[in-house]
Amino acid sequence: SRGGRSLSTGELTALVNSDQGVVVDIRPAKDFAAGHIVGALNIPQDKLTARVGELEKHKAKTIILVDALGQHSGTHARELLKSGFTAAKLSGGVSSWKADNLPLVK
Repeated sequence: SRGGRSLSTGELTALVNSDQGVVVDIRPAKDFAAGHIVGALNIPQDKLTARVGELEKHKAKTIILVDALGQHSGTHARELLKSGFTAAKLSGGVSSWKADNLPLVK
């Protein structure tokens, strides 16, 4: 798919644990504050283009975009791919993470 790979929660965990992935949560700051994946960066989707420079230091890794339900991250992953990043998205977003009983931090 043009929006980068869709990852399962297990694939996301494996990438992050092996230091090959960086989770970027593109939900609004208030949603991020209510609970997010450990170690995730919060760059709301409406600010992603303006703040893409913050991701340059992670260019060697896969940027894994996470939103609420997995609906918007593909579009933004596509933008990152165009900018030369390796990008992927969490299939089903934070809701699939919760459904798999994985921890969120506040």
